[in-house]
Amino acid sequence: MDVEILSRIQFAFTISFHYIYPPLSIGLGLCMVAMEGLFLRTGNKMYEDMTRFFTKIFALIFGLGVATGIVMEFEFGTNWATYSKYVGDVFGSALAAEGIFAFALEAGFLGVLVFGWDRVKPATHFFATIMVFLGSMFSAIWIVVANSWQQTPRGYRVVGDGLEARAEITDFWAMVFNPSSIERVSHVWVGSFLAGSFLVLSISAYYIRKNKHLQFSTAAFRIALVIATVSALSQLFIGHKSAEVVAEHQPAKLAAFEGHFDSLAVADMYLVGWIDKKEEKTIGLSIPKGLTFLTHQDFTTPIKGLKGFPVADRPGALNIVFQSYHIMITIGMVLIGLTLYACFLWYKGLLFQKKWLMTVFQFSVLLPQLANQAGWFAAETGRQPWVVYGLLRTSNALSKSVTANQVLFSLILFTLVYLLLFILFIYLLNKKILHGPYKADVVHRPQQESMADQF
Repeated sequence: MDVEILSRIQFAFTISFHYIYPPLSIGLGLCMVAMEGLFLRTGNKMYEDMTRFFTKIFALIFGLGVATGIVMEFEFGTNWATYSKYVGDVFGSALAAEGIFAFALEAGFLGVLVFGWDRVKPATHFFATIMVFLGSMFSAIWIVVANSWQQTPRGYRVVGDGLEARAEITDFWAMVFNPSSIERVSHVWVGSFLAGSFLVLSISAYYIRKNKHLQFSTAAFRIALVIATVSALSQLFIGHKSAEVVAEHQPAKLAAFEGHFDSLAVADMYLVGWIDKKEEKTIGLSIPKGLTFLTHQDFTTPIKGLKGFPVADRPGALNIVFQSYHIMITIGMVLIGLTLYACFLWYKGLLFQKKWLMTVFQFSVLLPQLANQAGWFAAETGRQPWVVYGLLRTSNALSKSVTANQVLFSLILFTLVYLLLFILFIYLLNKKILHGPYKADVVHRPQQESMADQF
């Protein structure tokens, strides 16, 4: 493999591993705000214990997120020097804003959140919890804004020629509010809420299955289920708006999402399928004219297909784009169905009597993660062959002095280190879950009642 492919694989691997943690911290932060808010409102000590327990898990996730995110910034300079020169003014502004307005806020109050129990007033601690949550939200804003500018660049001018060319900001707010930033930030936020709430659902379901900490776990399950249900339903509409932006500003990506090849024709919406790139056709189960209807709200307006673009301007890995997009959509629909069914059982008073459902929720923590990863893969591979859409090709963004062997060697090392980090993360997370929310000598909490006592 050449240096471009290896560099892309390396960056995709490092960012995919890093992206396990920020969504979890954002979503778990929202759950913690809800839990501690209930404590202040009701005075029920259980909600304080709940927040304390999940704060320990949050701190673990936050630490891994910071450690794995640093590597990517070095990759910009080592593997993608031309890209760094080209977008440095734009990307640097967004990263600086993230550090000043987001990370400083999150990290500044993290100490109070983790170590402030019994040292500050409950209201002050709750304020710190909110600030940490907002800091993680703001951090997502600036990172996604920088990435969205690469998808739909606005508020810039190009100065210099050839290898000396670079994008220079002319309108900061036009850069921030580029055509795709609002929808993509919202999409990422809600995906993060799903990731964090399903982590709480998974841990709570495990305790319920084991008949442990029942009052604690059933209450935490209900809180997370409300957040997960609202988020899953919201994602359906936010995702649709994001797709409309893609249709308007990145039509080649939309065509790749649905394997639409005809130069200009009404387009089907595929439920499942496979792209035959050689024959330039898609085989699978589709809804006739479905994509046309979702895009234009009619069945007659044609959509530009892949054949309407030069071969050099089409996404290369069409099946990766197609399958990633459909995996994201499929998981999103599964999450909607799962959460609505759980809410129905809650309404009927049967929710915690379905042990098989608790088993499903215990392992469902993987679903939002898979959907988030698939969504990023679809967005980034669908943008190809551009690293900055319409301005800078990926093949021209590489460092000129890096060899394929160097990238391969560093990729192997990153893989080993990240594998060790992931094993450590799973070990520590599992240890905290097995330990539970209470110390072994604490017996005054009403946590040992049977399942029957919950109804």
